[in-house]
Amino acid sequence: MNSNLQATLQRLQQNIESVVLGKKEVVRKTLVALLAGEHILLEDVPGVGKTLVAKALAKSIDGRFTRIQFTPDLLPSDIVGSSIYHNGDFKFSPGPIFANVVLGDEINRAPPRTQSALLEAMSERQASIDGTTYPMPDPFLVIATQNPFEFEGTYVLPESQLDRFIMRIDVGYPAREAERNVLRSHRAGEPVEQLSPVVSLGDIKQAQSLVREVRFDDSLVDYLQDIVDRTRASNDLQVGVSTRGALAFYRAAQSSALIAGRNYVIPDDIKDLAICVLAHRVMPRGFAAGSDRAAAESMIQRCLESVSVPV
Repeated sequence: MNSNLQATLQRLQQNIESVVLGKKEVVRKTLVALLAGEHILLEDVPGVGKTLVAKALAKSIDGRFTRIQFTPDLLPSDIVGSSIYHNGDFKFSPGPIFANVVLGDEINRAPPRTQSALLEAMSERQASIDGTTYPMPDPFLVIATQNPFEFEGTYVLPESQLDRFIMRIDVGYPAREAERNVLRSHRAGEPVEQLSPVVSLGDIKQAQSLVREVRFDDSLVDYLQDIVDRTRASNDLQVGVSTRGALAFYRAAQSSALIAGRNYVIPDDIKDLAICVLAHRVMPRGFAAGSDRAAAESMIQRCLESVSVPV
């Protein structure tokens, strides 16, 4: 791996971790999603740092950041934009989705019609307005958040939309010492507001292109496919991992290897990401998509343990 690129990625990770305290794994997996060119879903109760992760990443990259607060009355045009009549002609006014890093806060509070507008932008990297297609910026990352414990006034994300996120991550409460450091560092204000960009958009695009060159041994491809096949054959699951999910799993492992400074995948890259990449793509029997996270994660763990790790 290019030493300059590795130093750049380390600088990016350290810059984010300087304000997102005690969340090394959350930061690392967010970077895995970024370099894989995919989107990420952060889940947990309010106030544990979901928004902070997105802000810190955006401020560390020399790109455009926007935040969309999802509410029940949010319209698709509030996300993608609309044509406005001005001086005798209609001109397109782009919405907040046209940014390099987009924070979709409380995404499950928007109605399905609005969610579908976001879905097109995420999956097709474009938005269609009045018959014209507008491409998203490059790079383009959506970091969505939701509170999985609050159901009133929310709309469950459909399986098709959950499948567009490369990972679903539980942020969790910080350790006691990390929380103490948070209390100390916030005495004079928000440290994230003082962050400066440490990488360019060109650096990110270069890293994204190198992810696809990371070597994936045939034995490890078999290992990954065996795990995916177990989800499809499991009697406890009514829906297993799709081919899109398998490809996301493959790309995430490559990205994880690159961040670790390697140009080849090892079994740990696959094992460490299996639950956060696959659990939201399966449906336990008797549950709707995404409605029982603990059961889905437990079943992915069982599938993982039932497959032999290649030597």
